[in-house]
Amino acid sequence: MKSKNLILIVVIGAILLLGGCGCGGYNKMVGLDQNVKGKWGNVQSEYQRRSDLIPNLVNTVKGAANFEQETLTQVIEARANATKVNINADDLTPEKLAQFQQAQGEVSGALSRLLVTVERYPELKANQNFLNLQSQLEGTENRIKVSRNDFNTAVQDYNTVVKTFPNALYAGMFGFKEKGFFAAEPGADTAPEVNF
Repeated sequence: MKSKNLILIVVIGAILLLGGCGCGGYNKMVGLDQNVKGKWGNVQSEYQRRSDLIPNLVNTVKGAANFEQETLTQVIEARANATKVNINADDLTPEKLAQFQQAQGEVSGALSRLLVTVERYPELKANQNFLNLQSQLEGTENRIKVSRNDFNTAVQDYNTVVKTFPNALYAGMFGFKEKGFFAAEPGADTAPEVNF
């Protein structure tokens, strides 16, 4: 009878141990998942701020005589395309993030072309409204970079917990999947050529 009791105690102890690890691991994964979602919300908020600044920037630039309409059209179209790409925080797959990043990269490229073109318009460069908007846009770009870095850190922490033992056993059962990172733009590893 004593050996049956001992076996029963060992079995119950093993179940409690595994259950305790499972509950602790599950709760940690939930907390990290919520952190990733919060950081993703911050990233979207910063991109939305940039998107909100663009119409004001375009309207200010439109006031400059003979400004290239094609450049303004490209900025407006890139903004419109970027606002169509929405990713649910529950579905942060690498493919979805790449799609989001590509749309936002088009906005960045169009804005860069706009700011380069502005250099040919001294009256626009002296316009206080334009200078304020340009400064806000530069600040927003910096905030986007910080938000993306914070998001990647949160994803790394989450993915580490989801992929390590014993959490990996529970992650699959409870639907916790690896999340994607923001990656560098294609060609970002090549230094730009500057010719004078």
